[in-house]
Amino acid sequence: MFSVVFPGQGSQTVGMSHDFYSKYDLFKKIFREADEILDFKISKLILEGPKEDLDKTENTQPAIFLVSYCIFNLLKEINEEILTKAKYFAGHSLGEYTALTCSGSLNFSDTLKILKKRGKAMQSAVPNGVGGMLAVLNSNFETINNILVDNKSDFECYIANDNSNSQIVVSGFLNNIDKFSNYLNKLKIRNLKIPVSSPFHCKLMNKATKSMEKEIKKLNFNDPKIPIVSNVTANITKDNLEYSELMIKQIEHRVRWRESIQFMAKNNVKKFVEIGPGKVLSNLIKRIDTNFEIVNISSIDHLEGFKI
Repeated sequence: MFSVVFPGQGSQTVGMSHDFYSKYDLFKKIFREADEILDFKISKLILEGPKEDLDKTENTQPAIFLVSYCIFNLLKEINEEILTKAKYFAGHSLGEYTALTCSGSLNFSDTLKILKKRGKAMQSAVPNGVGGMLAVLNSNFETINNILVDNKSDFECYIANDNSNSQIVVSGFLNNIDKFSNYLNKLKIRNLKIPVSSPFHCKLMNKATKSMEKEIKKLNFNDPKIPIVSNVTANITKDNLEYSELMIKQIEHRVRWRESIQFMAKNNVKKFVEIGPGKVLSNLIKRIDTNFEIVNISSIDHLEGFKI
């Protein structure tokens, strides 16, 4: 059995999907639709940059979604089984919106618009240069969580992404991130700052949650054709009325990616197909269990000859 997974922020590069766009009319058609829906040339930004504009969260989120969505629909034309035979869909952070859209729960136009708003709200929730994120390598959730709990009075930081058995991402105000980094350095625990301007997936995003709550509640969530594994619960949602609340909570809640992959594995998933720019999720899944079969589809070379 296999699952399909969709990447989140950090996978973007200028020119991503250019090979698809050059060859397939489907890409050109969907890119034109996106330009009209957003009322700006997101297609030009994806294909030509500049990088500093593509890296703005309000642009990054709809851009990654758009590329992943296009690749998925192209793949579906070639191999319908990607939709009918997958056991689960899942996405990392904004990738969960891609999963919901590709499964038929959300429509394309609504997702583009909500991700533009979500990106803007998350970017502005904390003043630029005040918050940050730190990747902690070769350490697990329990170790890092214990450090944060035991040292809360010295530096208050929050686990934002539980990505794998050996990668945890932490969010917080920059002064606390620096203190936490220094503490880890003394313990010889490798860590590095992530080049983002906001501390995503923690309670410092509360302003974004408040501004997005009404917008998310306006969305019409249909029953997905394939069950979606939630970032918030690391489980499937049986009542589509819950999706609205989960996507609101997701803004401040840590991404339970490791647990999501483990949940799917416990339910007989042995293979994961990553659809979208980059190989971030493929690399994370390998760190969770090297026995998984992983297929990455981010270029034409990966697409042609693809089999389930």
